[in-house]
Amino acid sequence: MNTADLGLPVDVPSTALFTDQYELTMLQAALKAGTAERRSVFEVFTRRLPEGRRYGVVAGTGRVLDAVENFRFDPDVLGFLAERKIVDEPTLRRLAGYHFSGDIWGYPEGEVYFPGSPIMRVEGSFAECVLLETVILSILNHDSAIAAAASRMASAAGDRPLIEMGARRTHELAAVAASRAAYVGGFATTSDLAAGFRYGIPTVGTSAHAFTLLHDRERDAFQAQVDSLGRGTTLLVDTYDVAEAVRTAVEVAGPELGAVRIDSGDLLLVAHRVRQQLDELGARDTKIVVTSDLDEYAIASLAAAPVDAYGVGTQLVTGSGHPTCSMVYKLVARAGSADPKAPLVPVAKKSTGGKTSVGGRKWAARRLDADGVAEAEVVGTGEVPAELVDQQLLTELVKSGQVVAREPLDASRARHATAKANLPLSATQLSRGEAVLPTEYVQGRSGS
Repeated sequence: MNTADLGLPVDVPSTALFTDQYELTMLQAALKAGTAERRSVFEVFTRRLPEGRRYGVVAGTGRVLDAVENFRFDPDVLGFLAERKIVDEPTLRRLAGYHFSGDIWGYPEGEVYFPGSPIMRVEGSFAECVLLETVILSILNHDSAIAAAASRMASAAGDRPLIEMGARRTHELAAVAASRAAYVGGFATTSDLAAGFRYGIPTVGTSAHAFTLLHDRERDAFQAQVDSLGRGTTLLVDTYDVAEAVRTAVEVAGPELGAVRIDSGDLLLVAHRVRQQLDELGARDTKIVVTSDLDEYAIASLAAAPVDAYGVGTQLVTGSGHPTCSMVYKLVARAGSADPKAPLVPVAKKSTGGKTSVGGRKWAARRLDADGVAEAEVVGTGEVPAELVDQQLLTELVKSGQVVAREPLDASRARHATAKANLPLSATQLSRGEAVLPTEYVQGRSGS
């Protein structure tokens, strides 16, 4: 099955109403003022990383491409806008024929980013670009937050696999997006079948405490699970007494028992005791999976424990304390008229309180040191310096309204592993600190 053909995982007529009302009222005013057709450049960036984070992770790009393709104002949507008198008739007529026909460039999914990085650049008329602000930001802010948390957890876990199991801790549709973002960030599997169905992410799952409690004896529950799923299954051993459950599990499944799961207690202590007991019972190849409100810090604290895999839920799907990346979508350049050949003029908001932006259509490159390790994020306007041409980060995603860069999710996952590996070693430290790379600005002409 080609999951790319499944369409949106939500029953809506289009993505056109995944927006804020002022996007449409701005369009109405621009149409009346005669400025709606001015060529414009919008950029997505963040002014700072969440506190304590050393890098950000770009995730959700593939979902943005789906959203842009499905951004259509069909009769039902137009009827809603007309009934509520949200925009006037000329604007409704314009929306009826809406189709994004511009270009989108961006950091490829899985890449890392830093403050000021032009994560995504949207180019076209003001009329078509301004409407995409909210849906683009909602996707990138959510997915990138989850991917960043996942990346930190993957660093803490080392070679041990991570299982995403947070579906019950967030909105049902956000759970699917979170599973996808977690996979990009380094998680190996998910418990969410919707994510497996839509995105092809490997799925796992065996039983909960309810299955044990259903049966008269723990042994009966273990036997039923082994009879159904085979000796390689994972048995949950902390419903009653862990030591007794481990003994029973090996008696039922034999030394071929795949794994035991521990979901409570002092995981460090219990994991050591369970490993010793399994080895003494001859189940030396039986793995230990731990769950129970883990985050990157808890995972790191278990580095010396005989743990083989981690299951993470709440802390992952809530971004481990940072559920958004504070990305913004700002106009950075626009033409002085509707003439397609009119040159672009840099524009930028001037504000106190740190909410400033840098004008001009930007490029970005990552400068490497002599050992091939990243040493700076370089952002500029105008011509790209010759020494940075081969290190540019933005890739073409949409050309003249057509998606040109859709890729398998595994490609994004592999890209992130490579990008993270090319950062200084301090990038994976969990202690609080600043961005691991400085952002340097190179000012030049905005370009046309």
